[in-house]
Amino acid sequence: MFLNLQKIIAVLNVFPSISEFNSTKKTIVTIGTFDGVHIGHQKIIEKLIQESKSSDSESLILTFFPHPRMVLHETSSIKLLNTINEKSSLLEKMGLDNLVIHPFDKEFSNLSAEEFVKTILVDLFNVQKIIIGYDHRFGKNRAANIENLIAFGEKYGFEVEQISAQEIDSVSVSSTRIRVAITNGNMAVANEFLGYDYLLSGKIIQGKQLGRTIGFPTANLKIKENYKLIPKIGVYIVKSILQEKTVFGIMNIGLNPTVNGEDLSIEVHFLDFDSDIYDTEITVSVIERIRDEQKFTSIDILKSQIQKDKNFAISYIEKIV
Repeated sequence: MFLNLQKIIAVLNVFPSISEFNSTKKTIVTIGTFDGVHIGHQKIIEKLIQESKSSDSESLILTFFPHPRMVLHETSSIKLLNTINEKSSLLEKMGLDNLVIHPFDKEFSNLSAEEFVKTILVDLFNVQKIIIGYDHRFGKNRAANIENLIAFGEKYGFEVEQISAQEIDSVSVSSTRIRVAITNGNMAVANEFLGYDYLLSGKIIQGKQLGRTIGFPTANLKIKENYKLIPKIGVYIVKSILQEKTVFGIMNIGLNPTVNGEDLSIEVHFLDFDSDIYDTEITVSVIERIRDEQKFTSIDILKSQIQKDKNFAISYIEKIV
């Protein structure tokens, strides 16, 4: 079951830190990085939203940026599946009420478990219930576990619902496995685990316009977030919403070796679309990988291959729409 990325169920309130959160209602809370908002995450989030609706409270996710691993392990070069905007958009489409994106730093990581529970969950979030994985650890040095959280719940008057190992295993997905699939260009596996087609979001910038000179004009996508995971170099089938219309295309991620390119670029040739979209922010959904990037001995052979890629994409798209 794929997430409907075009339907907004509710307007999401986004708060850039814990201290800025404000609501008059009790909250049902879960905590995590939720990188990818994949099908395993979606199961937890759906439960959160259902609980909040049935108890006249508000759903709230506390997440962090930078990713804790970036802060606690300075050598970590982790690339993320979602930008902040992508994650917010996905959660809004699921119907979440509140997203708190707290700046994660070493000072925050040094909060004791009880300080975190009392000053944040109880005093600021007015927590009624927390829904959390059975293996969740929190507080300084991640010293506290689910049993500690249940004890704090009894002390401060909130409920704790564990997501069991069986429930999590039934959608045994990890963001790490998805990252590996995308790094290898295996979009079928990545998209199945995500529950939607992988997203690349950025601005269309002026390129060298070589594509236009050979009959295949391309939109050059500039992604400003350097932490965003880019799929393996190669040619892909993609789609995007342009001027309120779904438009398919073929995308090249690579160095353009045939014309001696040196910098990595992301270029999309949209099918049946010829409007000027320079300086437009767009999101591209990556559907499937066609082939590796190649260096051709002439521009004519390159043109012939792009036409083959286009024909392959058209026939693939006809089967899925």
